[in-house]
Amino acid sequence: MDPADFPTLDPDLAGIVALLPDMTESLADLAGARAMLDGFVPEGPVPGEELVETSEQPIGEAARVRFYRPRRATGELPGLLYLHGGGFCLGGLELEHGLAVELCHTLGAVVASVDYRLAPEHPYPAGLDDCYAALQLLAARDDVDAARVAVHGQSAGGGLAAATALLARDRGGPALCFQALGIPELDDRLDTPSMRTFTATPMWSRPQAALSWQYYLGSGEADRYAAPARAEDLSGLPPAYVVTCELDPLRDEGIGYALRLLQAGVSVELHSFPGTVHGSAIAREAAVVKRMDAELVDALRRALAPEQAQP
Repeated sequence: MDPADFPTLDPDLAGIVALLPDMTESLADLAGARAMLDGFVPEGPVPGEELVETSEQPIGEAARVRFYRPRRATGELPGLLYLHGGGFCLGGLELEHGLAVELCHTLGAVVASVDYRLAPEHPYPAGLDDCYAALQLLAARDDVDAARVAVHGQSAGGGLAAATALLARDRGGPALCFQALGIPELDDRLDTPSMRTFTATPMWSRPQAALSWQYYLGSGEADRYAAPARAEDLSGLPPAYVVTCELDPLRDEGIGYALRLLQAGVSVELHSFPGTVHGSAIAREAAVVKRMDAELVDALRRALAPEQAQP
């Protein structure tokens, strides 16, 4: 793609954008898109892998959760439910392994990375049911402090994180102390200004979003758990950290959801990063990406820290 088509693009991202093909129709060939992502799975150990230990547990017959625990940690640890992105139809454990390892040893937390069922083979609510089941497993662990359990997701994972928080509230638990929603996919109506404008943007565009929701919903209709932007009542939800990117069709639904959380009395920290695109994280050396990563970790660390002893 031509970086010149995006005048406000961060200069550090221009090189990556220039290398990207037009991906607006990428989800039409779902098998091809999945094969392409498989090619990005790192071979061999990832940095910090020696600092964590892993175990897996099935969820039903077609999903699983991988737990990451800091080696030699003792006592009850905070827990983080981690939900990968991929438009509800792509992604999995191996692609997210490096980030799960990093979050585990950096935060000193038990991280539960969910290999939820993907659409269109398994339309809504299958994937969300898996995420909620994984939350129940995480909160029930003997080595997890049930008062310090958070959820984090990126893109479709951010939408699933928001939906999981709604389910936990409405079903009476497990309680979440925090929700970190990264560039979240929240609204199937595709009618925000950014969604109408960004029809050919890097990494994610309106045509991809439309097909993503078509896969996820199947023949069903969206409710507040499928598309959290449809939820009328956002009160009683955990504090939130919301990230959006300027040149992302999902930008305005993330900002709108954050504002509605605030209006419902929920504490929110909202960061809209200028000059960024959906999936900017692939440019690991870009200064803005390093800032995005550092600020997310800081927000999670503060949320999961032990409560200060009362005087």
